[in-house]
Amino acid sequence: MSETEQQAFIAEQKSLQVATINRDGTPHLSTLWFDIVDGELVFETFTKSQKIKNLERDPRITCLLEDGLVYEELRGIQINGTAELHSDPETVHRYARGVLVRNNPEIPQQMVDAAAESMSAKRTVVVVKSLHVATWDHTKLGGAPPYTPK
Repeated sequence: MSETEQQAFIAEQKSLQVATINRDGTPHLSTLWFDIVDGELVFETFTKSQKIKNLERDPRITCLLEDGLVYEELRGIQINGTAELHSDPETVHRYARGVLVRNNPEIPQQMVDAAAESMSAKRTVVVVKSLHVATWDHTKLGGAPPYTPK
């Protein structure tokens, strides 16, 4: 995907799959809502969550955005990077507000700040600092059938 296609694809998505590394080296996967701030993926989650404990120990992170139900429609972006963590309530509030607005547009604006503020005390924000991006878009294959071994 081109840079423009990547930005459009990310903007269409609601859920972000996040992989961190457990203490024993195995992957820890979870799915979260996210926002895009200054071209970077951001999400907030409970400070005591496994993903935050993993990122405090090892900041490497992989994020996946994907869609499509049949082979000819599969599209995705994998982002490998490092996590920048923010736990001060003011910063968490600002990012949490963005995540709420992006994923819950039906929430009345007058309630967004209160909701984001209530989330701020026990949460940490993760800003994903991209190091490598891999993309795929099977819609560009021209309807070619999937490979089947002989």
